[in-house]
Amino acid sequence: MQDQLKTSAHEWTILNILKWTTSYFQTHDIDSPRAAAEILLAHALKLNRIELYMRYDQPLSKKELALFKALIKRRIAREPTAYIVGVKEFWSMDIAVTRDVLIPRPETEHLVETALSLLPANSCNIPKRILELGTGSGAIICALASQRSEHIFIASDRSIKAVELAAKNATHHNLNKKIMFFSGDWFMPLKDDARLFDMIISNPPYINTRLINKLQPEISMHEPVMALDGGKDGLCRLKHIIYRAHAYLKPGGSLLLEIGHDQKDDVDRIINSCSHYEQVVFTKDYSGHPRVVQMKKR
Repeated sequence: MQDQLKTSAHEWTILNILKWTTSYFQTHDIDSPRAAAEILLAHALKLNRIELYMRYDQPLSKKELALFKALIKRRIAREPTAYIVGVKEFWSMDIAVTRDVLIPRPETEHLVETALSLLPANSCNIPKRILELGTGSGAIICALASQRSEHIFIASDRSIKAVELAAKNATHHNLNKKIMFFSGDWFMPLKDDARLFDMIISNPPYINTRLINKLQPEISMHEPVMALDGGKDGLCRLKHIIYRAHAYLKPGGSLLLEIGHDQKDDVDRIINSCSHYEQVVFTKDYSGHPRVVQMKKR
């Protein structure tokens, strides 16, 4: 790459370098090569992606070219684009991300959609209490609070750094007064006689431990294992939440979980063995895989 970008800076306009980078990423099997090129170049030039095409014939300075080249090298080394630029879009919100948290995925928006369908806007004068377990970057709870500000939102994570980042994201989107964050391992910080919740929601780790090293390098080498590892069968965290959540839900309260694409039958068996829930519904993602399970406390 050093020799390929060695020509004088005035030859590298925004459009030319986007075309070259897209091709270069394609030869290195980088996912979504055009989008990655646009996001990294916009970050280097401190522009929005749409502005790249408004200035398509603008040449890059030597300094800009050097900075962009450094970003390309990081992406070729399989560092996720979101970690390089420090932000990922989720629910049309810019969510700051670091290597302390999982990068929000598009399929997780199905979890938000399901939750919103159970939280009609202005449905009553009594606000509902919603708890998110394992909030990470705070993407889910921020999305919910942005749409249903009349309710009470609480979120936790065992990682203090994750909680701090989630709180920063809430502040960035003017949601810091609507969400309360705390650090703790699942239900441990909650008292047995604490006020009950109308909804508990989580995207817990659900990857089989032995499969983590077989995931894409962007995931296995860079994302926090703690946010991925679901135990030897991938069901450990899901089972823990399902077996404990009922004690913190109001009668008729909802538990919503994101699950792995092939875990529907196993999760269904866990729910049935628990016997504390009814009205179990699985929702498919855009690929047709079961992605979200919702249930109500009996």
